[in-house]
Amino acid sequence: MLTANDFIPKVYSQTIESGSFQWSAPSNIALVKYWGKKDNQIPANPSVSFTLNNCKTITKLVFAKKEKQDIFSFDLLFEGKPKEDFKPKILKFLERIEIYLPFLKEYHFTIDTENTFPHSSGIASSASGMAALAMNLMSLEKALNPEMTEAYFYQKASLLARLGSGSACRSVKGQVVVWGNQANIEGSSDLYGVEFPNAIHDNFNNFQDTILLVDKGEKQVSSTVGHDLMHAHPYAERRFEQAHENLDKLNAIFESGNLDEFIKVVESEALTLHAMMMTSMPYFILMKPNTLQIINAIWKFRSATKIPVCFTLDAGANVHVLYPENVSEKVLQFIKDELVGFCQNGQYLCDEIGSGAIKLA
Repeated sequence: MLTANDFIPKVYSQTIESGSFQWSAPSNIALVKYWGKKDNQIPANPSVSFTLNNCKTITKLVFAKKEKQDIFSFDLLFEGKPKEDFKPKILKFLERIEIYLPFLKEYHFTIDTENTFPHSSGIASSASGMAALAMNLMSLEKALNPEMTEAYFYQKASLLARLGSGSACRSVKGQVVVWGNQANIEGSSDLYGVEFPNAIHDNFNNFQDTILLVDKGEKQVSSTVGHDLMHAHPYAERRFEQAHENLDKLNAIFESGNLDEFIKVVESEALTLHAMMMTSMPYFILMKPNTLQIINAIWKFRSATKIPVCFTLDAGANVHVLYPENVSEKVLQFIKDELVGFCQNGQYLCDEIGSGAIKLA
């Protein structure tokens, strides 16, 4: 099992003066939720997610050697325009990862980033954004150290992404990704996400995720604050045990293809996540009235039609509607007929399982 120290490089065999890379990295949606963390972005419990395909961040990294090599130096552009309010988060990220990428202060970077989904849509852009940046930085390290193996490249990219945003480590590689130590999942690690190594039934091929944009406003409580509230949470320990149990259940469900059992675990996990928020001190509610309207409508539709459609939630009000590809037509019709009215400005995004980050240039 690799330790964090295994990702600290010794010496580089090459030098490089300037250049650029460009990567896209997708968002992901957790099925077993990560909520609560230890120092250095280590999760308090394991999680598993579907990697998305369409909701992604595209980031170009331009780099050039500089004379003064004592500080981090970078410009940050969002959709081609300077974005000063993102800079503190990037600076904090560079400070965290410098031990793993000791060349960072040698270059001036221009980071030009854009999302394929509307900014402030309530889609978690920190996961896709930090994963895309980590991929670019790893491309630079690979240029400095061409002997690097592909396995090490992706593991380290996931480790770096995690230090920017925990769930970003699940946006690097794989359709179904596990993050956190889990006894019966070989290779699983708290340090980085791994592709789910066990059998996955055809029922989950090209699974669909339609994201209903219920509330696009700024969350009243950030995920960072929410994670911290788990430290003194009265139900935290039982919750962490439950996550392990539910990951065990999903392990068997992925193999059997049992969609009824899948629905039970996934919806329970979503509601447990929000139950943790409602029972922390201070307590808070991120769901909106329309979130509950959608959930109830999904339950009613599923009961009436026996179509295996379910919901999950992130740390916010939006609803991810999950369903197999072979029922897409009926579910999308249901969404248009009954759920669009609960979305802000009638907005929703159609996505599906993808496979991770892609190098564009």
